[in-house]
Amino acid sequence: MGSASHRAPSPLRQPETISSPQRSKRALILVLLTIFFPGGAQLVAGNRKLGRIAVSITMLCWVAVLALVALYFIDRSILLGWAAHPNFQLFLIIVLGTLALGWLIMFINTLVIIRPKLLAPGMRAIVTVFTLAAVVATSGLFVYGASMLNTGRETIQAVFDEGPAFDPIDGRYNIAVFGADSGANRDGVRTDVAALLSVDAKTGKSLLISVPRNFQNARFAPGSPMEKIWPNGYNCGDECIFNSIYRNAEMEHADAFPDSVKNVGAQAAMDALEGTTGLPVQGYVMINMAGFEQFVDALGGVTINSGGWVPYNGKYYENSTVRTHWFAPGTHEFTGKQALWFARSRDFTDDYHRIKRQQCLQQAIIKQFTPQTILTNFTSIMSAGEQLVETDIPAGQLGSFVSLAEKVSKEPMARLTLGAPDFERSFSTYPDFDKLQERIQSLIAKQNEPKKEKKDKAEKSEDSSKSSAPEETTEASEETSETTDVNNAPKLSNKEDREFTQPDGSPITEEYLVNLEMAGYRTLISEIAANNDECSVP
Repeated sequence: MGSASHRAPSPLRQPETISSPQRSKRALILVLLTIFFPGGAQLVAGNRKLGRIAVSITMLCWVAVLALVALYFIDRSILLGWAAHPNFQLFLIIVLGTLALGWLIMFINTLVIIRPKLLAPGMRAIVTVFTLAAVVATSGLFVYGASMLNTGRETIQAVFDEGPAFDPIDGRYNIAVFGADSGANRDGVRTDVAALLSVDAKTGKSLLISVPRNFQNARFAPGSPMEKIWPNGYNCGDECIFNSIYRNAEMEHADAFPDSVKNVGAQAAMDALEGTTGLPVQGYVMINMAGFEQFVDALGGVTINSGGWVPYNGKYYENSTVRTHWFAPGTHEFTGKQALWFARSRDFTDDYHRIKRQQCLQQAIIKQFTPQTILTNFTSIMSAGEQLVETDIPAGQLGSFVSLAEKVSKEPMARLTLGAPDFERSFSTYPDFDKLQERIQSLIAKQNEPKKEKKDKAEKSEDSSKSSAPEETTEASEETSETTDVNNAPKLSNKEDREFTQPDGSPITEEYLVNLEMAGYRTLISEIAANNDECSVP
């Protein structure tokens, strides 16, 4: 057996000893090793110490990836929580940046090992281009990922507050949602959209309580500065409607709030939601209407099933003072601008129609706001987010909320409007707080019932109604009875619904509605549009 000095030279380490085709094959093998197993090229043909370090790091990374994949299938809410936390994002940014630099060093070292001068001119160009493409696909991808994470982290830090995360109260998170409408021609901010989203922390079952903009006599939470100013509720007459609370506190009573309150208007509106609904409000999210359009576009649009004709203002028709355009009944894939029109429209109808469409749109966005959508449109969503949202929710809370949002998107959302159609039309002017708070607690209790118990109750109720209803009155009852939705809101029976057509029996069209408006038949248009609050999420 010969000594080490007389062994045959290794072609991988001494390419000058092999033929040109073999050198080309060797070069491609070393590049592939660096792509799929960084450090492998160094182990077999270069600095073994460097190779062992790189291979150890590679193995560690693969173990981490496999652990994360396993965690995703075991309990991905934990993974989503980590991914949304700014500190974890910073850790990932550092890791990705370090790996990108390390991989780049491995590729440079691999080129040194290949010794391109020994390759044929054509193969030299191929190997160089192949290696550059590999660098872009590996190190470049990591740099891009780190850049995306940094964008998200900066947005989170800009939008969300500091401080510790908070726990649910009585098993629920209660977050105020405001739609801010301000402009150069308006004095202060108007919260034309005001709602309280109450979510069960374990199940994700949610209740969206919408407050009409013209809701009067709102109560404030005990201990609120506004309660001391308005001890009998916000009751200065027609001007004291809910959408003016923000502006009233900010412009006239800011000095009544502690210095620690960053947004006096939002705090006053939160206090009004808490005092009115009886649910403790833990934070707020205020959506800028202008930013809403950009946000929906960043999501890739939103899909809605509209039940009726919804008007919006567009360009004036030729030789006319009419500028009303219409969304027809059916499925629509709205852009941001169209979604905003759909949500804000109240021509020929009223605020209550608008509220129901807004509730539907909110549910559609929640359903569409999935991890897949976020990853696909991450940069544009983050860019829109800073323009869209203001909140006092701490950044540390975001992780738990992201995982909770996934549960919410899988559960039907109960909805309640503190006005028509869930209450009589005069309710917003003369609210019965005991009645509305009792309704809210009833809806929450209904969500907490086990499914089997709900089924048993339904069967007992059906049996009871069958045994107690006299046979001779059944037909009359069917003709006059009212049906109710999940919120016990009265609806007209099918026999009272009207299906409108044109005089010749053909379906209603946008052109026909425009001609009606030009002819001054506004009442008939209002009747045709009366069901445009019917909306669903596909």
